[in-house]
Formats: sequence, C-alpha cells, structure tokens
Amino acid sequence: MKTPLILAAAGLAATFLSVPAQAADAAAGEALAKKEGCLKCHAVDKKKDAVSLKEIAKKYAGKPDGEAKILSQITTGQKVKLEDGTEEEHKVIKSKDKAEVTNMIQWILSLK
Repeated sequence: MKTPLILAAAGLAATFLSVPAQAADAAAGEALAKKEGCLKCHAVDKKKDAVSLKEIAKKYAGKPDGEAKILSQITTGQKVKLEDGTEEEHKVIKSKDKAEVTNMIQWILSLK
C-alpha cells in the first residue's frame, strides 16, 4: 500500500518541481498558505498546533530534496506529530497549479 503512495508522491514532486527555480513571490506564497489552511496549524515564526514555517525552512532549506519533501508532505496526507504529541494525517492541499504550489514551497523555504 505504501509503495503506490510513495511512487505517486515522487511523480507529483517531479511534476511540481520541474517548474524553473526562481525567487518566491512572498505575497502569493503566503496567500496560498492562508487559502489552503496551512496557517491554521502553522504560524510563520512561532509554534502553534504544529511547528512554525521558519522551523520547516531551517530543516529543509538548502537540501537537495527539501522542496520534494515538503511537496510530499502537503500532497499525500502523511501522518504528522502535533505539538501536543498527538498524530494526525496532514491536510492535503487542493491547488493543482504547479507554479503556485512551487512558489508557496519556495516562500516557506525563504523564511529561514
């Protein structure tokens, strides 16, 4: 069961990340994060129900697979551990716009 999910995530990562790298449009990235509900659990610079976006940026920025790992997390509904120690499936974003999603990920990574 996990193999098809991993293959699907890898395919999505390849599709989304094939958009040429460029500087993130911060306003558009933050707007998509709000629209998709990311900021209900994540704050930009402090812990909420989940780690801050800055903590995510510190963890993944500069790593060759950083964008792919974030993309996988937001598109496959993997289990995540919340700050209170409970686990739940991460919300899957609805946007299918490759450039929009890639921009949001690049915005997050720029917060380090």
